[in-house]
Amino acid sequence: MPSPPLCPVTGAPAVRRVQWVEARLLAALWRIVYRVDARPSFRGVERFGLWESPTGLYFFDPMREGDAGFYAGFYRNRFMRRYLRQSDRDEFRVAAGHVRPGDRVLDVGCGFGAFRHHVPQAEYLGLDPHFAGGEARAWARAEPLGEHLAAHAGRYDVVCAFQVLEHVADPAGLMAEMARAVRPGGKVVVGVPHVPSAQGRIPNWLTNAVPHHLTWWTAPALEALARRAGLVDPAVGASAWSRGDVFVHWMARCSPVRCRDAHYRHAWSWYAAGLLGALGGGLASLVLPLPEPGSDEGVALLMVATRPPLDPAAAGPAA
Repeated sequence: MPSPPLCPVTGAPAVRRVQWVEARLLAALWRIVYRVDARPSFRGVERFGLWESPTGLYFFDPMREGDAGFYAGFYRNRFMRRYLRQSDRDEFRVAAGHVRPGDRVLDVGCGFGAFRHHVPQAEYLGLDPHFAGGEARAWARAEPLGEHLAAHAGRYDVVCAFQVLEHVADPAGLMAEMARAVRPGGKVVVGVPHVPSAQGRIPNWLTNAVPHHLTWWTAPALEALARRAGLVDPAVGASAWSRGDVFVHWMARCSPVRCRDAHYRHAWSWYAAGLLGALGGGLASLVLPLPEPGSDEGVALLMVATRPPLDPAAAGPAA
């Protein structure tokens, strides 16, 4: 029997396989629901394992990222474009509380740059190699963070990534780059989808699957990721539901099937449950108030960590 795959954060072996997921099923769902072709990203893979690490992190193996063609089609979806443009997300509000007037802010994977509306007092720059180039103005660049670091390491007071880490096969590498981008004493802020959550209870919830989401996060996994990157004082909390994403909360509540140990399955009862959940969730999200914070796990996890300040003693005597 092959050994379990290694956690992409700690390198420790997975503690259990949650389930096998057929690549053919996921490719068909992506084509039907979002009209995108995931097959190039799945080439050579017949099935994916969904695994749990010792930190509680869930990850797919193999970790296949969506290619440029996949995301070009995915972001044409009207629902996703509306979600990416919304600026009322709770994680933005909390993150903005760590930005002071005049701070230099780098938003990694910025999309439409919705976070910039929360930090008008800052010098904002967004990076997004898949997306920003076609939509941005002076506030964004279509380049990867590693390339940007060649001339801008240690330049920023706050480096953030909202719903980005789960898209990459090497989240530890991306976090290390974010730590390099921020100045000593500066803040790194990340928001990620988590487990358990409403997203994980919806049958066949596609945006949580490869090649879009490769990882589902827990507080211990985020804390381990921060420590590996040399960051200190990681603080992790749940983000409250906003009007733009509360549909997911109600869809999970309205679905007659609520996932536990399996999340993807070719079964007509699951497809029907997803449809009923979407219809009920759509109506409930329009007429019912937002859930009270703490009434469930919230929409995402948000971590704020610090790059350690320089030790004056290690820097030597002043000139």
